[in-house]
Amino acid sequence: MEEEEEAIGLLDKVLEDEDVFLLEECELGTPTSPGSGSPFLVAVKVEAGKGLEMRKLVLSGFLASEEIYINQLEALLLPMKPLKATATTSQPVLTIQQIETIFYKIQDIYEIHKEFYDSLCPKVQQWDSQVTMGHLFQKLASQLGVYKAFVDNYKVALETAEKCSQSNNQFQKISEELKVKGPKDSKDSHTSVTMEALLYKPIDRVTRSTLVLHDLLKHTPVDHPDYPLLQDALRISQNFLSSINEDIDPRRTAVTTPKGETRQLVKDGFLVEVSEGSRKLRHVFLFTDVLLCAKLKKTSAGKHQQYDCKWYIPLADLVFPSPEESEASPHVHPFPDHELEDMKMKISALKSEIQKEKANKGQSRAIERLKKKMFENEFLLLLNSPTIPFRIHNRNGKSYLFLLSSDYERSEWREAIQKLQKKDLQAFVLSSVELQVLTGSCFKLRTVHNIPVTSNKDDDESPGLYGFLHVIVHSAKGFKQSAHLYCTLEVDSFGYFVSKAKTRVFRDTTEPKWDEEFEIELEGSQSLRILCYEKCYDKTKVNKDNNEIVDKIVGKGQIQLDPQTVETKNWHTDVIEMNGIKVEFSMKFTSRDMSLKRTPSKKQTGVFGVKISVVTKRERSKVPYIVRQCVEEVEKRGIEEVGIYRISGVATDIQALKAVFDANNKDILLMLSDMDINAIAGTLKLYFRELPEPLLTDRLYPAFMEGIALSDPAAKENCMMHLLRSLPDPNLITFLFLLEHLKRVAEKEPINKMSLHNLATVFGPTLLRPSEVESKAHLTSAADIWSHDVMAQVQVLLYYLQHPPISFAELKRNTLYFSTDV
Repeated sequence: MEEEEEAIGLLDKVLEDEDVFLLEECELGTPTSPGSGSPFLVAVKVEAGKGLEMRKLVLSGFLASEEIYINQLEALLLPMKPLKATATTSQPVLTIQQIETIFYKIQDIYEIHKEFYDSLCPKVQQWDSQVTMGHLFQKLASQLGVYKAFVDNYKVALETAEKCSQSNNQFQKISEELKVKGPKDSKDSHTSVTMEALLYKPIDRVTRSTLVLHDLLKHTPVDHPDYPLLQDALRISQNFLSSINEDIDPRRTAVTTPKGETRQLVKDGFLVEVSEGSRKLRHVFLFTDVLLCAKLKKTSAGKHQQYDCKWYIPLADLVFPSPEESEASPHVHPFPDHELEDMKMKISALKSEIQKEKANKGQSRAIERLKKKMFENEFLLLLNSPTIPFRIHNRNGKSYLFLLSSDYERSEWREAIQKLQKKDLQAFVLSSVELQVLTGSCFKLRTVHNIPVTSNKDDDESPGLYGFLHVIVHSAKGFKQSAHLYCTLEVDSFGYFVSKAKTRVFRDTTEPKWDEEFEIELEGSQSLRILCYEKCYDKTKVNKDNNEIVDKIVGKGQIQLDPQTVETKNWHTDVIEMNGIKVEFSMKFTSRDMSLKRTPSKKQTGVFGVKISVVTKRERSKVPYIVRQCVEEVEKRGIEEVGIYRISGVATDIQALKAVFDANNKDILLMLSDMDINAIAGTLKLYFRELPEPLLTDRLYPAFMEGIALSDPAAKENCMMHLLRSLPDPNLITFLFLLEHLKRVAEKEPINKMSLHNLATVFGPTLLRPSEVESKAHLTSAADIWSHDVMAQVQVLLYYLQHPPISFAELKRNTLYFSTDV
């Protein structure tokens, strides 16, 4: 079911894209300015070499998945021959009729794909600029009639397999555990899959092949001989998908009530409910006429799992209290930020250990133990990180409160419920039998099977991206009336979504043009979300839970961060559609290694990338002017800004400030007073990040790492203070100046939500990360962002932030500490 939902989502995407594609196709000849237009237009202009490389990447990925698909079809065909052989005996498992119904057209589909794979494989392996393969895709598309026959029979095949399983134990055993061969280079020789899951694969495959055709066309020049053939294949595939779209709508999402009415499951997922003052993870099911909140019952081994209904509300009785109407939420003990960060560190350390164990072919028991530990930490993080209130009220009595990690989810649930409420719904009360039937159906109908934590993911699933995503939010169109508009950007991290950036408010317009660039840190992210808001200045609309004025979401959209598309040096321009509103944006990705390199400036007259001692000597100052000015401005008007130093500033503003400071322009102060405060905070971080060596120096870095690892508090204090005294004076004075500033920022934590730990996480790597990362420090990408080095860098800064005030004069005068050279 989960795969089915995903495939149908993909299918809808392909069909939605169809008109857009045809339109863009007509415009391909028109020259446009750089950075404008769709990815198709941009792709045409990509140099042949890069286009060729992308084509190969797309094809290699497709070929690997084609191999898996052929193995799946083989696994499905494997029991067919022995079943046929027994059909003519005195004790048949299935009749010939049943076998032909269940395995209808599988053999034909297998042969089509085997031939396609065998023809495409050598072309990809002996890749060069002359390779053509459009005719193979065209032939594959021309054989879709076989799939049409398969789809027409699909429901009957499934029902027959289900009936045969119930009446025949032997067939039930066969259908519950079919063995699928792993890919040639995979360590896993086989995986077990149910027959039901395998029967869905052909439908899923057509959808995915169509998406691959989209990608190939993007990276195929118009004058390439493959172009018209791929275009033709795509057109055939899309027409085919349009014709079967109705036939493969989610099946079995309905449950019949005792009165004979059909009740469909529309949406389900895991939400955190605040119940009796504590957080509980619930599985919430939205049916066509009722919202049901359940939890999984604990069952003894071997028994079927079941849900236990905690409460339900008929949609006719469900209302959303407006923020100003709702009472303040019952006090829920918020989880301290530093504990959430500690959990992330633990999860990443465990991930590293699991990967090491796997690489060293460690014991499966040890790996399972580590996975269990990781799941416990991820579960705690999932339970304790959400803070956005989502209230639901039963007009006949009780209110319920969920906490979500993102405004996106909240509006998704609200919109889904409100859409159903437009129908003529009747209030009702479920009898205990009806409730039992409905709750009993949840296990079978659910589309979300696992808690969204990485420990539940398969090993072959993408680990996500680690590094920096640069996003430019250009403009938006499609608003019916003028409004004050802004966008926020969210990415997923550790199983939940986090807001990372916010554009300025474009006032009183139907066509906002932001053209703002952001640098967003990715922590294993797979999706980017863009939310478009209408700014509300009405002081009466205040949310009692967090005292914030509630802005209205006018559109939201999400895109997958596909490593193949994103990991190119070029900007990738795209449009995201949300409720009739189109937001144009561009993005490119920089790996962590590239973006965190310290590169000395060739121009020693500026301040960025120039040694701190050179700058202070030139300025005749103790602390560089740039540091003093940015700190002063943040303390003047940014100290109460939510997420100061964490929320990205606009990259173009930061670059403008960088240029002004480098040129020592006399208009610096005027420019600073007009600039968005997050851009000023971003400029300060960039200054420290671009120093040719870290503020706490390369020479002392190993000693800081050793010092923070000491267990004895007195020895640690002695060592950490001695290390500070060993720093060159400009570095030490600047560090102490920054330390006091960050402590003042943390004093405002109730308002700005930036604790000492949050600030240490932001600034630790910036101030300590060495200029030359030794090869041994390179960890796998999944553990990179929370590697042991990064954790230690955060801990060093946190140590000094939590320390009582440190004075430069006293530190230099104090002789209690030993003074041997480090």
